Amino acid sequence: MKKNKRPSGLPSQDELLAYIRDNPAVSGRRDIMKAFGLKPADKAPLKDMLRTLKPRKGGGERGEAPRRLPPTLIVEVFDVDQDEGEAVAHPVDVELGRPIIHIRDASLGLGDRALIKIETKRGKRFIAHVIRRIERAPDRVLGIFRPDKDGDRLQPTSRKVRTEFIVAPGQAGNAKAGELVLAEVLPQRRLGLPTARIVEVLGSIDAPRAASLIAIHTHDIPTEFPSDALAQAEQAKPAPMGEREDLRPLPLVTIDGEDARDFDDAVFAKPDDDPKNPGGFHLIVAIADVAWYVRPADALDRTAADRGNSVYFPDRVVPMLPERLSNDLCSLRPKEDRPTLAVHMWIDAQGRKLRHRFCRAMIHSAARLTYDQAQNSVDGHPNPAPAHLHKPVIEPLYAAYRALAQARRQRGTLDLDLEERKVILNAQGQIERVMPRPRYDSHRLIEEFMILANVCAAESLEERRLPCMYRVHEDPDPAKLESLREVLDGLGYRLAKGQVMQPGHFNKILEWAAGTPHRHMVNDLVLRSQAQAVYSPDNRGHFGLALQRYAHFTSPIRRYSDLLVHRALIQGFKFGEGGLFADGKTVDFHAIGDHISMTERRAAAAERDALARYVAAWMADKVGAEFNGRISGVTKFGLFVAIDNLGADGLIPIRTLGGDYYEHDAVRHRLVGQRSRQSFTLGEAVVVRLVDAAPVTGGLTFELLGTSGPKKTVPVRDRDKAAKGHQQRMQRGRRRR
Repeated sequence: MKKNKRPSGLPSQDELLAYIRDNPAVSGRRDIMKAFGLKPADKAPLKDMLRTLKPRKGGGERGEAPRRLPPTLIVEVFDVDQDEGEAVAHPVDVELGRPIIHIRDASLGLGDRALIKIETKRGKRFIAHVIRRIERAPDRVLGIFRPDKDGDRLQPTSRKVRTEFIVAPGQAGNAKAGELVLAEVLPQRRLGLPTARIVEVLGSIDAPRAASLIAIHTHDIPTEFPSDALAQAEQAKPAPMGEREDLRPLPLVTIDGEDARDFDDAVFAKPDDDPKNPGGFHLIVAIADVAWYVRPADALDRTAADRGNSVYFPDRVVPMLPERLSNDLCSLRPKEDRPTLAVHMWIDAQGRKLRHRFCRAMIHSAARLTYDQAQNSVDGHPNPAPAHLHKPVIEPLYAAYRALAQARRQRGTLDLDLEERKVILNAQGQIERVMPRPRYDSHRLIEEFMILANVCAAESLEERRLPCMYRVHEDPDPAKLESLREVLDGLGYRLAKGQVMQPGHFNKILEWAAGTPHRHMVNDLVLRSQAQAVYSPDNRGHFGLALQRYAHFTSPIRRYSDLLVHRALIQGFKFGEGGLFADGKTVDFHAIGDHISMTERRAAAAERDALARYVAAWMADKVGAEFNGRISGVTKFGLFVAIDNLGADGLIPIRTLGGDYYEHDAVRHRLVGQRSRQSFTLGEAVVVRLVDAAPVTGGLTFELLGTSGPKKTVPVRDRDKAAKGHQQRMQRGRRRR
């Protein structure tokens, strides 16, 4: 077989394709590196090879389903919809393309592989169930060291690793009982438990930082910067003024949370002095010019692209860029000159954009404000922003925000009532309390300024026919809409069929539910009906924001997508160095979009896991205590419960409900007793007792004591009606195939 030319040590494209074709169950990047004996230095070029593989026959366009799939195939999970009890996967075999396959098994996790059987097809989605999991022995495992007279053991921290490991004799290093360790899995040479060798001791499992360390290792979050990237960052010098627009005389300010570690956006507003625009405003959003320091294909760019984004934990940040850039040269510190990419925007009195203009500029931030300070300044409360900023800076910003908020209402954006939680750590790094994260107009002000700047970026790149990494939020899935419709029908709210759904339709549902006991359930169901936002060079609009085009431009310190948009704008406006095609090569926006969408999901999963472990450690001394909460998820194996005012979530196993056999009604998000007809429904208020808290895995287990409302039963005819509707949908799916 003729081989393609390649760098020394790497397989050719033909060899790579042959290996993937012949080994569909073990064709991950790590497996490929093992098979061809590659070194760590080969990781980046191998990744480039995998991204540039030519489309295979039958594959179709990226993300689309081929006309046919084999009835059984091996897939790898790239997303998990715990609420719907589904895993979302792509085929491992690259010749089958990238169709989206939904698997009825929420116990599958990110990166898991399974042999599945296709059940039906709905639009571009395939629906399948698991025949068997394909267990892949991990190369490394994170766990708790447990000395034992019969042989030292390693207890994995991940619930996905379902076995303990024996620590090989003499391979425990300096590990002590109860310490968190990283171990290398050794080749299996006998029956029984697998063996491992401890390669790094990370500290006590009871240490405050253990929760985030476990999450980082479990989700493969890169933490160490390559030496060449660090060297490049350390050698960086402040950007020169050059031909930049001088915005230093203007009092731009940054407004962030108290715990913010980097400042990548500054804002300014003043009344428009154009007599043709009475009541209008001139706004400026200035964003750190990361593209000046991070050039295409250099060492910093490679590591930033690999990471995709920064990851935030209660006790630390894993940044996308080294600290020399993220917290210094690219951070818009007050009273210091900083290079930016800025956009001037003019809006009318109703908040509608009239025009905009981009520039490469130099700013001198007048102040670093917190959300609390900005809000207190407007409300007249203690601890406001510095008094000299109130009249010339704060008041015009809020006046412009009120105009933008009017335009937002007119546009009809989706307005979900979602409560975020904030973890407060003490000086020792342990949880002191969990509290609702406040939402002020100062938060909304920054959001609206950033949204408008993001729209301007997308519009400008479209006008110049340059690649754009859109932030895409597609229309709701029809199947999920039908499920929502059936539930609302049961509550007495009619959601008409046949209409094109707009965010305003959902807002009317939320307004109707606001004053009813169903408020939480309806908010949860509307959220579950929405598509997941992704990055893509194909513009499919942003449904939630009711925008035709939208791109992320405002956070290049922590999001690689924004850096790409900056480079494209620099290219399009001829702003000088650091443009998109500075290295003379094309950029595969599709491949990058897939990758950074994955890293975003990975970061979110790691952040959730760390928070769960923090909360489990905090709740460990509260076993036996009773709590009020509400049902936040309904699955075939039990009920998930969110505890009021704590940010804690746990499971009531279905086996503990007792006295009946409970059936899972996936359409109406409830469990229904076969004999008693008693039901437990999403959003329902409950009283529970904490049975177990496991800080190692982050799991909380509850016992149901009762519901806060009257006992609910479901007539048999409702179950039969739901079953009949499910059968009809399955028949329609078979006819479409």
